[in-house]
Amino acid sequence: MADYDNRVARASTTVDYIDAGLRAYMLRVYNYMLAGLVVTGIASYATYLAAVTDSPANAAARLPGGIMLTSFGVTLFTGPLMWVLMFASLGLVLFLSFRINKMSVGAAQASFLGYAALIGVTFASLFVVYTQASIAQVFFITAATFGAMSLWGYTTKSDLTSFGHFLFMGLIGIIIASVVGFFWHSAMLQWIISVAGVLIFTGLTAYDTQSIKDSYQAGDDSATSGRKAIFGALRLYLDFINLFLMLLRLMGNRR
Repeated sequence: MADYDNRVARASTTVDYIDAGLRAYMLRVYNYMLAGLVVTGIASYATYLAAVTDSPANAAARLPGGIMLTSFGVTLFTGPLMWVLMFASLGLVLFLSFRINKMSVGAAQASFLGYAALIGVTFASLFVVYTQASIAQVFFITAATFGAMSLWGYTTKSDLTSFGHFLFMGLIGIIIASVVGFFWHSAMLQWIISVAGVLIFTGLTAYDTQSIKDSYQAGDDSATSGRKAIFGALRLYLDFINLFLMLLRLMGNRR
């Protein structure tokens, strides 16, 4: 009987240790993700302030709606620089996704935050297209939706693997439709893409949260655990910003 009690005590201690480690790991993931969002927000608004002016004397061009651009704003919004930045951010996220297991934790952190900053620079155009009030409103709606779905993904006992495969196929469909929409401008097509995108990235938030939780291994060393946390943060960051963009298209008030 004493041996049985000792085994139960040891098992209970092991479970508590794993639960504490998992909570610390997930907190690390969310902290990295939050840092990425903060960097994106700061880079985005700082870029917008540098690109737009209220002084006609400093204006190099004027957009419809009365928005005046500085010379930097003209270069950023009307030249090829924006495309260069978008392709650079795409290249960086692909590099980080495929090479993260061979990188140091510090290099992975720098790459992730660098990617978040590049996204922030490209997001500066959102302040030109949409009102700041609607951007803030949609951000909080996105945060609430993301938080609810991530919590569900963390706590649910259901296996979301097959659900994730279905969502991934939907994501491929959105990418193809977006390419078509780039060449064939249709308001209805854009609305369908946005609605489908909201549903898909809402679901992916839950799926990715569960997948990140399941990837935790108590025996991982600090470097492996750190790289896993950064990659998990990247996945959730991508879910958040894409959900935000889709909701902004549907609910944002244009200038």
